Amino acid sequence: MAARQAFGHILSTGLMCFLACAGFLPAQTPSKTVQGGNGAGQVYTIYDPAVVARGKSAFAARCGFCHGASARGGESGPSLLRSVVVLDDRDGELIGPVVLNGRVDRGMPKFTMSPGQIADITAFLHEGVRAAAQRNTYEVLNIVTGNAKAGQAYFNGTGKCNTCHSVAGDLKGIGSRFEPLELQGQFLMPRPAGSVGSAGEKNPVIVTVTLPSGQVVSGRLEQIDDFNVVLTEANGDYRSFNRNGNIPRVVVRDPAQAHFDMLPRYTDADMHNLTAYLVTLK
Repeated sequence: MAARQAFGHILSTGLMCFLACAGFLPAQTPSKTVQGGNGAGQVYTIYDPAVVARGKSAFAARCGFCHGASARGGESGPSLLRSVVVLDDRDGELIGPVVLNGRVDRGMPKFTMSPGQIADITAFLHEGVRAAAQRNTYEVLNIVTGNAKAGQAYFNGTGKCNTCHSVAGDLKGIGSRFEPLELQGQFLMPRPAGSVGSAGEKNPVIVTVTLPSGQVVSGRLEQIDDFNVVLTEANGDYRSFNRNGNIPRVVVRDPAQAHFDMLPRYTDADMHNLTAYLVTLK
């Protein structure tokens, strides 16, 4: 058994050396470490950022027209971040031959590249796989980097936040109720754009429907599109109306609309300063 394993190791090593010498395998990328990943004991290689940057540039120039500049898929080529070849690859042993030989039957031409270029592209692709797999492990750093006094001036001035909110009323103690990241999300996106909220929402979207007969029906908006509008009246009645152009007349009032209107107006400094100010409202 030991002799068989030793022979297998020698054969494998010899094959790897042959592929490398023949130009099918890229040269080993220096300065890389291994880091634990999510999932069942998966580990990922961390490449030198300079190598990844070179690989990204080379990939975009040679392969981006099919697979997209980020390798997530283009006009004619699939995403390579989910490719079995890339996922099963180790140091370019699978990627290299595909690049050099192409897949003519699938419309992929051959590419003439040096081992170093293939190594760079390999690093770029593997980094893309690692980033996608570990996207939920990103650690949010301290976002309270703004100027609280500037944020207060914005709140009471340019932002006109005080026309709807009061630091002694609805915002009293808000800095204690929410962590900074969540607090920032509260004013940037109080709910997903286009969402009508939930049944228990304190300030729901209200819709008023005026029928051709002159009857007016109003209530919490449940759903709306070009063909129907659905609402729940204050007494709990669930009502649905067909729409045909402007008939019936429909008016939607969203209490959070001012927040959505502000999104394209905020500067980066405005957002951070306002966050820094709201954090102080303990």
